[in-house]
Order: sequence, then C-alpha cells, then structure tokens
Amino acid sequence: MAEMKEISPNAPAAAKLLNWVDNRFPLSKLYNEHMAEYYAPKNFNFWYIFGSLAMLVLVIQIVTGIFLVMHYKPDAALAFGSVEYIMRDVPWGWLIRYMHSTGASAFFVVVYLHMFRGLLYGSYRKPRELVWVFGCGIFLCLMAEAFMGYLLPWGQMSYWGAQVIVNLFAAIPFVGPDLALLIRGDFVVGDATLNRFFSFHVIAVPLVLLGLVVAHIIALHEVGSNNPDGVEIKGPGAPKDAKGHPLDGIPFHPYYTVHDIFGVSVFLMVFTAIIFFAPEFGGYFLEYNNFIPADPFKTPLHIAPVWYFTPFYSMLRAVTSEMMYALIACVLAGAGFGMFKAKLPAFLKPIVGVVALAVIAMMWTIDAKFWGVVAMGGGVVILFFLPWLDNSPVKSIRYRPDWHKYMYAAFAIDFLVLGYLGMLPPSEIGGRVSQLGTLFYFGFFILMPWWSALGKAKPVPARVIFSAH
Repeated sequence: MAEMKEISPNAPAAAKLLNWVDNRFPLSKLYNEHMAEYYAPKNFNFWYIFGSLAMLVLVIQIVTGIFLVMHYKPDAALAFGSVEYIMRDVPWGWLIRYMHSTGASAFFVVVYLHMFRGLLYGSYRKPRELVWVFGCGIFLCLMAEAFMGYLLPWGQMSYWGAQVIVNLFAAIPFVGPDLALLIRGDFVVGDATLNRFFSFHVIAVPLVLLGLVVAHIIALHEVGSNNPDGVEIKGPGAPKDAKGHPLDGIPFHPYYTVHDIFGVSVFLMVFTAIIFFAPEFGGYFLEYNNFIPADPFKTPLHIAPVWYFTPFYSMLRAVTSEMMYALIACVLAGAGFGMFKAKLPAFLKPIVGVVALAVIAMMWTIDAKFWGVVAMGGGVVILFFLPWLDNSPVKSIRYRPDWHKYMYAAFAIDFLVLGYLGMLPPSEIGGRVSQLGTLFYFGFFILMPWWSALGKAKPVPARVIFSAH
C-alpha cells in the first residue's frame, strides 16, 4: 500500500479534502501526469486542435444520445413517430435531436482532419504505431456507430440504406447469405434489425469506442505527442532542464488548454450556427427522404449513404466486371515486379507467383460484387498498416521532397472527389472517374514503400523550430 500523505491541521478545507482523496485515489497524480506536467512540443499549430474537438463532440453525442433514448421507441411501428414526438412535443427535443444529428457529421469532419494531420506530419511513425492503430480502431467504431444510428429514425433512407448495405454481406462466398440473415435478424430489414442496431448503437459499440479512446490517449501520453517538425522532444539525447523537463516542450496546462479552448470556441460558433440555421445542411447532414416514414414497397429513386461514407461507397460501386480486368492486370504487374525486380530471397519468389495465381483465380471466379465489398472494407483496413508502409527517412511533410506535398494534395483531392461521386446517381463518366480514384487511393498506400523512399529529404533540425501562429 502506498504511504499516506500528511497535511497540516491548519490547511484549508479544500486542501484537506484533496489530500484525503489523493490518499485513496491518484487524482493529483493523474492531473499532473496528463495535464500540468505533461510536456507537449512548443510548436503545435492549428492542426492540433482536432483531437480535443473530437473529444468534445464525443461528449456531445453521449449526452444528447442519453436524452434521445429517454423518448425513442425501438419498434418498427413506432420509431418514426417517436422521432417526430421528440421533434414536436418534447421540450427542447428538436434541439437535442439536431445537436445529435449535426454532431454525427461534425465528428467525421474533425476525425478526418485529425487523421489527415497525422498523415502530413508522420504521427503514425515509430514510436507512435499503437497510437495510430488505436485511432484507426476508433474510426472503424465510428463508422459502425454512425451506420447503426442512421437506421434508427426509420425514414426512407434509413430503411433502404440499411437494406442495401446489409445485402452486400450476402455477396461474401459461402457464409454471405447466413451472415446477412444474422445481421438482419429476419429475411428482410424489419423490427428485429431495428432492435439489434439500437442495442449496438446505444450499448455495445459505445463501450468499445470509449475503451479505444482511453487506450489512444494513454498510448499518446506514454510516447509523447508528435509535432510539425517531427522532432522527438523526449527521446534519448533530447535537451532537458535540471528537472528533466524537455526544453522544446511546454506544459499542456495552461498553454494548450487555452489553445484548445480557442479552437472549441470557434467550433461551437460554427456548430450552433448550423444547428439553428441549417440543421439539414442542404440535405447532406439530414437527407430529405429521411423525413418520410420507411416504406418497404416504395424504393427511393437514388439510394446513397450519408456524406461521410460516400468515399468508400464510391469504391464499392467502382468495382465492376470491367474493373476486374484492371485489377487482375495490377496483380500480375505486382507479382512480376516482386519476382523479377524486387530484392526478395530466392525461396520467396515462387511463393509470390503461386499466391498471385491463386488471387487471380479467385478474382476470375468470384462475382465482382464481392470484390466491391472487399474494396470498400479494404479502404479502411489499409489505414491500419500505414506505420509499416512509409519508408521515408523523415516524418514530417516539411522535410520531405517537395513533390511529396503534391502526392498528399492529390490524395486529399481524390478522397473528396470519391466522396462527391458517391452522392450522385451512377453514371458512365462518374463510374470511370470513381475507378481511377479507387486505383489511385489503393496505389497511394500499396506503392508507398517505394515512392516514400524516393527523392532527397531536407535536413531535419536537431531541435524544434518554434514558429508563432
């Protein structure tokens, strides 16, 4: 047992209370380790506010979700009416519902920007691989949480969106039909599906999400934060003062708490403006078809997911029978490069050839719809492997060859274009652009071990270069 700390009998009551708590729970220790004595690099810029904004939106979603659950009925016959009841009759119910629906989109905005910052500054590189992996786990949970929550209003797009996505699982060979039946809980999307999604949305996925958030923060504070220069301020050889604090760092509190409060203030102004003046945001945050009760006998003219899923939905639609020939050609090219050009051990080269032939045989025999599902899921899963794909000698985009910046800019534009095309009805031109965009997206990551090592990196400074902003 830890030694009990003594305090003067004449100390203020608040100090006595804190001492009593500290002797039984490490409150001050946690505050010092994660706030007052947690030293962060002194050169953070505005890109570093999105992590704290994600925490803020998570709290908003949990609190508003609790109040919505008090009045929501997870019943196919009553769900739509209960949402209307919340909007029209529950005091301030409209505000809570709009905060929750706008918060879902805001969550993805800040998370996408947070992940792009990690991509730019190499925040996934050693020793932060686990920080990135936990973050990708959070992103995956967010997607599951948002998809299941999207079904709950039981409007037209909720119903038909769930119908389309769940039916995709039926394309998986052998187990697909049974898996789709298990997810739906019935032969069609109905009351059983609604109850399953409700329980996962309210209980199961949030528990996993909160666990991953805690793991993400613990892992981050164990290895320390990255910075725009990609210089380690706490590693061996980093300059430190007499107390062992890094000279290139400053305490998180009060410096970055004030930094984050400013970011939160700006975010809340935008957030509240959307809630009060444009909660549907032109049909992107709340689709107009979702204000119509679910009708199994009337299919909407165009079924598309919410904007934050559309880049991956584009990848799903891009994989057609024609696209399979291009993918087979890519596999052949990759296998040929591995066997004849890459510096692989001799015993591995025939294995590469056999694996390539097996993959081509599967691609030739299994329906393109299945490979579309693989592409959609693979677009998320490949992010987990990013720490081991990047071979650049430096972390930050600041010190990489200038043409790397154009690669990252092209990647961002490609992702936005895929997202935009995913909102539109299928078309021949849109389909071709989606196919090119999908190939570029996967090529960006699969070829990263090669292209990231090309070019001459600029010299990285030994110390953090502070630039006020």
